[in-house]
Amino acid sequence: MPTPPSPKALAELTRCLGPAKVLSGPAIARAYDRDAYVLASTKAHAVVRPETTGDLVTLCRWATRHDVCLTPRGAGTGLSGGATPSPDAVVVLTSGMRRVLTLSPQDGLAVVQPGVVNAHLDAMVRPLGLTFAPDPSSQSTCTLGGNIAENAGGPHTLKHGMTVQHVLAARVVRGDGSIVELGHPTGLDHGLDLLGVFTGSEGTLGFLAEATVRLVPRPQALHTVLAAFPTVRAAAEGVGRILKGGILPAALEMVDSQVVAAVEDAFAAGLPREAAALLLIELDGTPPEVAAEACLLEKMLVEAGADPVQVAQDPAARERLWLARKKAVAALGRLAPAQIIQDGVIRPSLLPEALERIAAIGRSHGLAIANVFHAGDGNLHPVVLFDAADPERVRAVEQAGLDILDMCMAMGGTLTGEHGIGLEKRAALGKMFDADALAWQKAVRLAWDPWGRWNPDKALPVRPCLEDQPR
Repeated sequence: MPTPPSPKALAELTRCLGPAKVLSGPAIARAYDRDAYVLASTKAHAVVRPETTGDLVTLCRWATRHDVCLTPRGAGTGLSGGATPSPDAVVVLTSGMRRVLTLSPQDGLAVVQPGVVNAHLDAMVRPLGLTFAPDPSSQSTCTLGGNIAENAGGPHTLKHGMTVQHVLAARVVRGDGSIVELGHPTGLDHGLDLLGVFTGSEGTLGFLAEATVRLVPRPQALHTVLAAFPTVRAAAEGVGRILKGGILPAALEMVDSQVVAAVEDAFAAGLPREAAALLLIELDGTPPEVAAEACLLEKMLVEAGADPVQVAQDPAARERLWLARKKAVAALGRLAPAQIIQDGVIRPSLLPEALERIAAIGRSHGLAIANVFHAGDGNLHPVVLFDAADPERVRAVEQAGLDILDMCMAMGGTLTGEHGIGLEKRAALGKMFDADALAWQKAVRLAWDPWGRWNPDKALPVRPCLEDQPR
Protein backbone atom coordinates (compact mmCIF):
# COMPACT_ATOMS: atom_id res chain seq x y z
CA MET A 1 0.00 0.00 0.00
CA PRO A 2 1.23 3.57 -0.67
CA THR A 3 2.78 5.31 2.33
CA PRO A 4 3.56 8.91 3.33
CA PRO A 5 6.82 10.20 1.86
CA SER A 6 9.79 9.99 4.21
CA PRO A 7 12.05 13.03 4.80
CA LYS A 8 14.72 11.22 2.79
CA ALA A 9 12.32 10.71 -0.13
CA LEU A 10 11.27 14.38 -0.08
CA ALA A 11 14.92 15.43 -0.03
CA GLU A 12 15.49 13.31 -3.13
CA LEU A 13 12.51 14.91 -4.89
CA THR A 14 13.80 18.38 -3.99
CA ARG A 15 17.17 17.53 -5.56
CA CYS A 16 15.43 16.29 -8.71
CA LEU A 17 13.05 19.23 -9.22
CA GLY A 18 14.71 22.07 -7.30
CA PRO A 19 13.76 23.65 -3.95
CA ALA A 20 11.35 26.17 -5.51
CA LYS A 21 9.12 23.33 -6.73
CA VAL A 22 8.87 21.27 -3.53
CA LEU A 23 7.19 23.01 -0.59
CA SER A 24 6.54 21.72 2.91
CA GLY A 25 6.04 22.89 6.48
CA PRO A 26 3.08 23.83 8.72
CA ALA A 27 1.99 26.83 6.65
CA ILE A 28 1.99 24.81 3.43
CA ALA A 29 0.13 21.95 5.10
CA ARG A 30 -2.57 24.34 6.27
CA ALA A 31 -2.83 26.32 3.01
CA TYR A 32 -3.54 23.26 0.89
CA ASP A 33 -5.54 21.11 3.32
CA ARG A 34 -8.85 21.37 1.40
CA ASP A 35 -10.60 22.74 -1.63
CA ALA A 36 -13.87 24.73 -1.52
CA TYR A 37 -15.65 21.79 0.14
CA VAL A 38 -15.40 22.90 3.77
CA LEU A 39 -16.38 19.67 5.53
CA ALA A 40 -13.17 17.76 4.87
CA SER A 41 -9.51 18.65 5.35
CA THR A 42 -6.19 16.81 5.60
CA LYS A 43 -2.81 18.44 6.08
CA ALA A 44 -0.58 17.94 3.07
CA HIS A 45 2.79 16.24 3.63
CA ALA A 46 4.24 18.37 0.85
CA VAL A 47 3.18 20.39 -2.19
CA VAL A 48 4.91 20.04 -5.55
CA ARG A 49 4.68 22.75 -8.23
CA PRO A 50 5.64 21.24 -11.60
CA GLU A 51 6.09 23.54 -14.57
CA THR A 52 6.64 21.11 -17.44
CA THR A 53 5.67 17.65 -18.62
CA GLY A 54 9.21 16.59 -17.75
CA ASP A 55 8.63 17.67 -14.16
CA LEU A 56 5.52 15.49 -14.04
CA VAL A 57 7.38 12.49 -15.40
CA THR A 58 10.12 12.97 -12.79
CA LEU A 59 7.52 13.29 -10.05
CA CYS A 60 5.63 10.15 -11.07
CA ARG A 61 8.79 8.08 -11.34
CA TRP A 62 9.76 9.28 -7.86
CA ALA A 63 6.31 8.34 -6.56
CA THR A 64 6.75 4.86 -8.09
CA ARG A 65 10.12 4.35 -6.40
CA HIS A 66 8.80 5.44 -3.01
CA ASP A 67 5.19 4.16 -3.33
CA VAL A 68 3.68 7.60 -2.66
CA CYS A 69 0.16 8.79 -3.54
CA LEU A 70 -0.40 12.02 -5.46
CA THR A 71 -3.38 14.39 -5.16
CA PRO A 72 -3.78 16.71 -8.18
CA ARG A 73 -4.95 20.24 -7.43
CA GLY A 74 -5.84 23.13 -9.70
CA ALA A 75 -7.14 26.40 -8.28
CA GLY A 76 -8.87 24.69 -5.35
CA THR A 77 -12.34 25.85 -6.42
CA GLY A 78 -13.74 22.31 -6.47
CA LEU A 79 -16.85 21.78 -4.37
CA SER A 80 -16.81 18.06 -3.53
CA GLY A 81 -13.43 17.55 -1.84
CA GLY A 82 -11.66 16.21 -4.92
CA ALA A 83 -8.48 18.21 -4.21
CA THR A 84 -8.44 17.50 -0.48
CA PRO A 85 -5.15 15.66 0.16
CA SER A 86 -5.36 11.94 0.73
CA PRO A 87 -3.94 11.09 4.19
CA ASP A 88 -0.58 9.91 2.84
CA ALA A 89 -0.38 11.96 -0.37
CA VAL A 90 1.72 14.71 -1.87
CA VAL A 91 -0.32 17.53 -3.44
CA VAL A 92 0.54 18.29 -7.06
CA LEU A 93 -0.26 21.94 -7.73
CA THR A 94 -0.74 22.92 -11.37
CA SER A 95 -0.59 26.70 -10.93
CA GLY A 96 2.94 26.77 -12.38
CA MET A 97 1.77 25.03 -15.58
CA ARG A 98 -0.02 28.03 -17.06
CA ARG A 99 1.32 28.36 -20.59
CA VAL A 100 -0.72 28.43 -23.77
CA LEU A 101 1.61 26.29 -25.88
CA THR A 102 -0.12 26.61 -29.25
CA LEU A 103 -2.83 28.95 -30.50
CA SER A 104 -4.23 28.13 -33.94
CA PRO A 105 -7.16 30.40 -34.82
CA GLN A 106 -7.46 28.98 -38.32
CA ASP A 107 -7.92 25.49 -36.90
CA GLY A 108 -10.05 26.62 -33.98
CA LEU A 109 -7.88 25.10 -31.27
CA ALA A 110 -5.38 25.82 -28.53
CA VAL A 111 -2.91 23.56 -26.75
CA VAL A 112 -2.71 24.52 -23.08
CA GLN A 113 -1.15 23.40 -19.85
CA PRO A 114 -3.54 22.45 -17.04
CA GLY A 115 -2.90 25.56 -14.95
CA VAL A 116 -4.28 28.00 -17.54
CA VAL A 117 -7.21 29.89 -16.01
CA ASN A 118 -10.46 29.39 -17.89
CA ALA A 119 -11.30 33.09 -18.28
CA HIS A 120 -7.73 33.99 -19.23
CA LEU A 121 -7.87 31.72 -22.27
CA ASP A 122 -11.22 33.20 -23.30
CA ALA A 123 -9.84 36.74 -22.92
CA MET A 124 -6.78 35.82 -24.99
CA VAL A 125 -8.84 34.64 -27.96
CA ARG A 126 -11.52 37.34 -27.74
CA PRO A 127 -9.65 39.74 -30.11
CA LEU A 128 -9.55 36.91 -32.65
CA GLY A 129 -13.33 36.65 -32.65
CA LEU A 130 -13.18 33.30 -30.85
CA THR A 131 -14.28 31.95 -27.49
CA PHE A 132 -13.65 28.98 -25.23
CA ALA A 133 -17.30 28.18 -24.59
CA PRO A 134 -17.30 26.35 -21.21
CA ASP A 135 -17.82 28.98 -18.52
CA PRO A 136 -18.11 27.62 -14.97
CA SER A 137 -19.28 30.22 -12.46
CA SER A 138 -15.74 30.21 -11.02
CA GLN A 139 -14.20 30.79 -14.47
CA SER A 140 -12.24 33.86 -13.35
CA THR A 141 -10.25 31.57 -11.03
CA CYS A 142 -10.68 27.91 -12.01
CA THR A 143 -8.16 26.20 -14.27
CA LEU A 144 -8.65 24.09 -17.36
CA GLY A 145 -7.07 21.06 -15.70
CA GLY A 146 -9.72 21.18 -13.00
CA ASN A 147 -12.46 21.81 -15.57
CA ILE A 148 -11.40 18.66 -17.43
CA ALA A 149 -11.03 16.62 -14.24
CA GLU A 150 -14.61 17.43 -13.21
CA ASN A 151 -16.10 17.77 -16.72
CA ALA A 152 -17.27 21.21 -15.62
CA GLY A 153 -20.46 22.75 -16.90
CA GLY A 154 -21.58 26.33 -16.47
CA PRO A 155 -24.41 28.70 -17.40
CA HIS A 156 -23.95 28.17 -21.15
CA THR A 157 -23.89 24.37 -21.00
CA LEU A 158 -27.50 24.15 -22.14
CA LYS A 159 -26.67 25.10 -25.73
CA HIS A 160 -22.90 24.76 -25.97
CA GLY A 161 -22.25 21.60 -23.97
CA MET A 162 -20.04 20.42 -21.11
CA THR A 163 -16.25 20.64 -21.06
CA VAL A 164 -15.96 17.19 -22.68
CA GLN A 165 -17.47 18.60 -25.88
CA HIS A 166 -14.61 21.11 -26.08
CA VAL A 167 -11.60 18.88 -25.42
CA LEU A 168 -10.05 17.38 -28.54
CA ALA A 169 -6.95 15.68 -27.18
CA ALA A 170 -4.92 15.22 -24.01
CA ARG A 171 -1.39 14.26 -23.09
CA VAL A 172 -1.54 12.28 -19.84
CA VAL A 173 1.24 11.15 -17.52
CA ARG A 174 0.44 7.81 -15.88
CA GLY A 175 1.40 6.75 -12.38
CA ASP A 176 4.68 5.16 -13.53
CA GLY A 177 5.77 8.23 -15.49
CA SER A 178 4.79 6.90 -18.92
CA ILE A 179 2.97 9.25 -21.30
CA VAL A 180 -0.16 8.43 -23.28
CA GLU A 181 -1.86 10.51 -25.96
CA LEU A 182 -5.65 10.54 -25.92
CA GLY A 183 -7.96 11.82 -28.65
CA HIS A 184 -6.76 13.76 -31.68
CA PRO A 185 -6.57 17.49 -32.55
CA THR A 186 -8.97 16.91 -35.43
CA GLY A 187 -11.58 15.65 -32.98
CA LEU A 188 -11.83 12.47 -35.09
CA ASP A 189 -10.42 9.85 -32.75
CA HIS A 190 -10.30 6.15 -33.63
CA GLY A 191 -11.07 3.23 -31.34
CA LEU A 192 -12.50 3.49 -27.84
CA ASP A 193 -13.19 6.98 -26.52
CA LEU A 194 -10.52 6.99 -23.82
CA LEU A 195 -10.46 10.78 -23.84
CA GLY A 196 -14.11 10.68 -22.80
CA VAL A 197 -13.24 8.29 -19.97
CA PHE A 198 -10.43 10.56 -18.79
CA THR A 199 -12.54 13.73 -18.88
CA GLY A 200 -14.50 13.84 -15.65
CA SER A 201 -12.36 11.19 -13.92
CA GLU A 202 -11.57 13.59 -11.04
CA GLY A 203 -7.80 13.16 -11.20
CA THR A 204 -7.93 9.42 -10.56
CA LEU A 205 -6.56 8.07 -13.86
CA GLY A 206 -3.41 10.09 -14.46
CA PHE A 207 -2.07 13.62 -14.61
CA LEU A 208 -3.07 15.97 -17.40
CA ALA A 209 0.08 17.52 -18.87
CA GLU A 210 -1.40 19.22 -21.95
CA ALA A 211 -4.87 19.56 -23.44
CA THR A 212 -5.96 20.50 -26.94
CA VAL A 213 -9.20 22.44 -26.61
CA ARG A 214 -11.74 23.63 -29.14
CA LEU A 215 -12.20 27.35 -29.88
CA VAL A 216 -15.40 28.47 -31.59
CA PRO A 217 -16.55 31.78 -33.15
CA ARG A 218 -17.98 34.26 -30.69
CA PRO A 219 -21.71 34.81 -31.17
CA GLN A 220 -22.54 37.72 -33.46
CA ALA A 221 -25.44 38.79 -31.28
CA LEU A 222 -26.57 38.37 -27.67
CA HIS A 223 -29.92 39.03 -26.04
CA THR A 224 -29.95 38.88 -22.24
CA VAL A 225 -33.17 38.97 -20.22
CA LEU A 226 -33.90 38.96 -16.49
CA ALA A 227 -37.47 37.91 -15.68
CA ALA A 228 -39.01 38.23 -12.20
CA PHE A 229 -41.68 35.84 -10.95
CA PRO A 230 -44.08 36.08 -8.00
CA THR A 231 -43.45 32.49 -6.85
CA VAL A 232 -40.69 29.90 -7.17
CA ARG A 233 -43.15 27.47 -8.76
CA ALA A 234 -44.11 30.03 -11.41
CA ALA A 235 -40.46 30.52 -12.33
CA ALA A 236 -39.87 26.77 -12.48
CA GLU A 237 -42.93 26.32 -14.68
CA GLY A 238 -41.62 29.15 -16.85
CA VAL A 239 -38.50 27.08 -17.50
CA GLY A 240 -40.64 24.26 -18.88
CA ARG A 241 -42.59 26.68 -21.05
CA ILE A 242 -39.36 28.05 -22.58
CA LEU A 243 -37.83 24.62 -23.21
CA LYS A 244 -41.00 23.42 -24.96
CA GLY A 245 -41.45 26.65 -26.87
CA GLY A 246 -39.21 26.02 -29.85
CA ILE A 247 -36.05 27.94 -28.87
CA LEU A 248 -32.85 26.77 -27.21
CA PRO A 249 -31.37 29.53 -25.05
CA ALA A 250 -27.61 29.68 -24.63
CA ALA A 251 -28.27 30.02 -20.89
CA LEU A 252 -31.32 29.51 -18.71
CA GLU A 253 -30.49 30.15 -15.04
CA MET A 254 -32.61 30.54 -11.93
CA VAL A 255 -32.09 32.19 -8.52
CA ASP A 256 -34.49 32.53 -5.60
CA SER A 257 -35.37 35.47 -3.34
CA GLN A 258 -32.56 34.77 -0.85
CA VAL A 259 -30.03 35.14 -3.64
CA VAL A 260 -31.72 38.30 -4.94
CA ALA A 261 -31.56 39.93 -1.51
CA ALA A 262 -27.94 38.89 -0.94
CA VAL A 263 -26.76 40.16 -4.34
CA GLU A 264 -28.62 43.44 -3.90
CA ASP A 265 -27.17 43.97 -0.42
CA ALA A 266 -23.66 43.24 -1.68
CA PHE A 267 -23.65 44.87 -5.13
CA ALA A 268 -26.77 47.08 -5.48
CA ALA A 269 -27.33 45.66 -8.95
CA GLY A 270 -30.89 46.97 -9.30
CA LEU A 271 -32.56 43.56 -9.08
CA PRO A 272 -36.28 43.45 -8.19
CA ARG A 273 -36.23 42.62 -4.47
CA GLU A 274 -39.92 41.77 -4.45
CA ALA A 275 -39.39 38.80 -6.78
CA ALA A 276 -39.67 35.29 -5.33
CA ALA A 277 -37.40 34.03 -8.11
CA LEU A 278 -35.59 35.28 -11.20
CA LEU A 279 -34.85 33.62 -14.51
CA LEU A 280 -31.77 34.80 -16.39
CA ILE A 281 -32.06 33.90 -20.06
CA GLU A 282 -29.50 34.53 -22.76
CA LEU A 283 -29.97 33.99 -26.50
CA ASP A 284 -27.08 33.97 -28.94
CA GLY A 285 -26.54 33.53 -32.67
CA THR A 286 -26.83 35.69 -35.77
CA PRO A 287 -28.74 38.98 -35.44
CA PRO A 288 -31.82 37.72 -37.38
CA GLU A 289 -31.94 34.50 -35.35
CA VAL A 290 -31.66 36.31 -32.05
CA ALA A 291 -34.25 38.93 -32.99
CA ALA A 292 -36.80 36.27 -33.92
CA GLU A 293 -36.15 34.23 -30.78
CA ALA A 294 -36.30 37.35 -28.57
CA CYS A 295 -39.86 38.08 -29.72
CA LEU A 296 -40.90 34.50 -29.02
CA LEU A 297 -39.18 34.52 -25.62
CA GLU A 298 -40.91 37.74 -24.53
CA LYS A 299 -44.29 36.21 -25.35
CA MET A 300 -43.47 33.07 -23.35
CA LEU A 301 -42.36 35.07 -20.30
CA VAL A 302 -45.51 37.21 -20.29
CA GLU A 303 -47.67 34.10 -20.57
CA ALA A 304 -45.75 32.51 -17.68
CA GLY A 305 -46.51 35.51 -15.45
CA ALA A 306 -43.13 37.24 -15.43
CA ASP A 307 -43.19 40.86 -14.24
CA PRO A 308 -41.02 42.85 -14.66
CA VAL A 309 -38.91 41.67 -17.58
CA GLN A 310 -35.59 43.51 -17.98
CA VAL A 311 -33.66 43.41 -21.27
CA ALA A 312 -29.99 44.37 -21.43
CA GLN A 313 -29.54 47.17 -23.96
CA ASP A 314 -25.72 47.25 -23.92
CA PRO A 315 -22.74 45.20 -22.60
CA ALA A 316 -22.70 47.06 -19.29
CA ALA A 317 -26.36 46.27 -18.69
CA ARG A 318 -25.71 42.63 -19.64
CA GLU A 319 -22.94 42.41 -17.03
CA ARG A 320 -25.27 43.91 -14.43
CA LEU A 321 -27.97 41.33 -15.13
CA TRP A 322 -25.42 38.52 -14.94
CA LEU A 323 -24.44 39.66 -11.44
CA ALA A 324 -27.55 37.87 -10.17
CA ARG A 325 -25.97 34.58 -11.24
CA LYS A 326 -22.21 35.05 -11.34
CA LYS A 327 -21.94 36.69 -7.90
CA ALA A 328 -24.67 34.72 -6.16
CA VAL A 329 -22.46 32.34 -4.18
CA ALA A 330 -20.09 35.11 -3.12
CA ALA A 331 -22.99 37.28 -1.98
CA LEU A 332 -24.50 34.40 0.03
CA GLY A 333 -21.23 34.24 1.94
CA ARG A 334 -22.40 37.35 3.80
CA LEU A 335 -25.29 35.40 5.33
CA ALA A 336 -23.46 32.59 7.12
CA PRO A 337 -19.88 31.59 8.01
CA ALA A 338 -19.95 28.54 5.72
CA GLN A 339 -21.89 27.03 2.84
CA ILE A 340 -22.14 23.76 0.98
CA ILE A 341 -23.27 23.82 -2.65
CA GLN A 342 -25.05 20.65 -3.75
CA ASP A 343 -25.01 19.38 -7.31
CA GLY A 344 -27.77 16.89 -8.08
CA VAL A 345 -29.52 16.65 -11.43
CA ILE A 346 -33.17 16.04 -12.33
CA ARG A 347 -35.27 16.40 -15.46
CA PRO A 348 -36.18 20.08 -15.93
CA SER A 349 -39.87 19.18 -16.09
CA LEU A 350 -39.66 18.17 -12.41
CA LEU A 351 -38.24 21.47 -11.19
CA PRO A 352 -41.40 22.74 -9.45
CA GLU A 353 -41.71 19.61 -7.32
CA ALA A 354 -37.96 19.38 -6.66
CA LEU A 355 -37.69 22.94 -5.38
CA GLU A 356 -40.60 22.42 -3.02
CA ARG A 357 -38.99 19.25 -1.69
CA ILE A 358 -35.65 21.01 -1.19
CA ALA A 359 -37.39 23.67 0.85
CA ALA A 360 -39.01 20.94 2.96
CA ILE A 361 -35.62 19.28 3.52
CA GLY A 362 -34.23 22.58 4.76
CA ARG A 363 -37.13 23.04 7.17
CA SER A 364 -36.82 19.48 8.49
CA HIS A 365 -33.19 20.10 9.46
CA GLY A 366 -33.62 23.72 10.55
CA LEU A 367 -31.33 24.94 7.76
CA ALA A 368 -31.49 27.88 5.37
CA ILE A 369 -31.15 26.73 1.76
CA ALA A 370 -30.85 29.17 -1.13
CA ASN A 371 -31.19 28.10 -4.76
CA VAL A 372 -29.05 29.18 -7.69
CA PHE A 373 -28.76 26.73 -10.56
CA HIS A 374 -28.69 25.78 -14.22
CA ALA A 375 -32.44 25.46 -14.72
CA GLY A 376 -32.29 24.61 -18.41
CA ASP A 377 -30.55 21.26 -17.87
CA GLY A 378 -31.92 20.52 -14.40
CA ASN A 379 -28.54 20.84 -12.65
CA LEU A 380 -29.57 21.90 -9.13
CA HIS A 381 -27.23 23.87 -6.87
CA PRO A 382 -28.96 24.25 -3.49
CA VAL A 383 -26.70 26.34 -1.24
CA VAL A 384 -26.91 25.21 2.39
CA LEU A 385 -25.92 28.01 4.79
CA PHE A 386 -24.56 27.13 8.25
CA ASP A 387 -21.87 27.58 10.91
CA ALA A 388 -19.10 25.00 10.48
CA ALA A 389 -17.97 25.57 14.08
CA ASP A 390 -21.19 23.97 15.35
CA PRO A 391 -20.86 20.13 15.17
CA GLU A 392 -24.62 19.68 15.41
CA ARG A 393 -25.17 21.97 12.43
CA VAL A 394 -22.46 20.17 10.46
CA ARG A 395 -24.21 16.82 11.00
CA ALA A 396 -27.50 18.38 9.90
CA VAL A 397 -25.85 19.78 6.76
CA GLU A 398 -24.36 16.41 5.85
CA GLN A 399 -27.71 14.68 6.26
CA ALA A 400 -29.53 17.39 4.31
CA GLY A 401 -27.05 16.94 1.47
CA LEU A 402 -27.71 13.19 1.39
CA ASP A 403 -31.45 13.84 1.52
CA ILE A 404 -31.21 16.14 -1.51
CA LEU A 405 -29.22 13.53 -3.43
CA ASP A 406 -31.71 10.81 -2.45
CA MET A 407 -34.46 13.05 -3.77
CA CYS A 408 -32.67 13.53 -7.09
CA MET A 409 -32.15 9.79 -7.52
CA ALA A 410 -35.74 9.03 -6.51
CA MET A 411 -36.87 11.45 -9.24
CA GLY A 412 -34.79 9.62 -11.85
CA GLY A 413 -31.81 12.00 -11.67
CA THR A 414 -28.13 11.69 -10.79
CA LEU A 415 -25.66 12.49 -8.02
CA THR A 416 -23.70 15.16 -9.83
CA GLY A 417 -23.84 17.37 -12.87
CA GLU A 418 -20.39 18.98 -12.72
CA HIS A 419 -18.96 19.08 -9.19
CA GLY A 420 -17.97 15.42 -9.13
CA ILE A 421 -18.19 12.73 -6.47
CA GLY A 422 -14.94 13.62 -4.67
CA LEU A 423 -15.17 12.85 -0.97
CA GLU A 424 -18.61 14.31 -0.47
CA LYS A 425 -20.79 11.85 -2.37
CA ARG A 426 -18.98 8.53 -2.02
CA ALA A 427 -21.51 7.34 0.57
CA ALA A 428 -24.29 7.73 -1.98
CA LEU A 429 -22.61 5.77 -4.79
CA GLY A 430 -24.12 2.50 -3.61
CA LYS A 431 -27.59 3.97 -4.08
CA MET A 432 -26.85 5.15 -7.62
CA PHE A 433 -25.02 2.01 -8.85
CA ASP A 434 -25.40 -1.66 -8.04
CA ALA A 435 -22.42 -3.81 -7.07
CA ASP A 436 -21.73 -4.98 -10.63
CA ALA A 437 -21.68 -1.43 -12.02
CA LEU A 438 -19.34 -0.27 -9.26
CA ALA A 439 -17.06 -3.26 -9.87
CA TRP A 440 -16.83 -2.41 -13.58
CA GLN A 441 -15.95 1.21 -12.80
CA LYS A 442 -13.29 0.16 -10.30
CA ALA A 443 -11.84 -2.26 -12.86
CA VAL A 444 -11.52 0.59 -15.37
CA ARG A 445 -9.81 2.72 -12.75
CA LEU A 446 -7.33 -0.01 -11.86
CA ALA A 447 -6.55 -0.59 -15.53
CA TRP A 448 -5.30 3.00 -15.69
CA ASP A 449 -3.74 3.14 -12.23
CA PRO A 450 -2.92 -0.35 -10.88
CA TRP A 451 -0.60 1.28 -8.36
CA GLY A 452 -3.46 3.11 -6.67
CA ARG A 453 -1.51 6.36 -6.42
CA TRP A 454 -3.75 8.88 -8.15
CA ASN A 455 -6.26 10.54 -5.82
CA PRO A 456 -6.97 7.11 -4.32
CA ASP A 457 -9.80 8.05 -1.94
CA LYS A 458 -11.86 10.10 -4.39
CA ALA A 459 -14.76 9.34 -6.73
CA LEU A 460 -14.48 5.53 -6.53
CA PRO A 461 -12.35 4.53 -3.53
CA VAL A 462 -9.59 2.32 -4.94
CA ARG A 463 -7.72 1.24 -1.83
CA PRO A 464 -9.96 -1.72 -0.93
CA CYS A 465 -9.56 -3.04 -4.49
CA LEU A 466 -5.79 -2.94 -4.26
CA GLU A 467 -5.65 -5.60 -1.58
CA ASP A 468 -6.45 -8.23 -4.20
CA GLN A 469 -4.15 -6.84 -6.91
CA PRO A 470 -0.72 -8.33 -7.73
CA ARG A 471 2.05 -6.01 -6.65
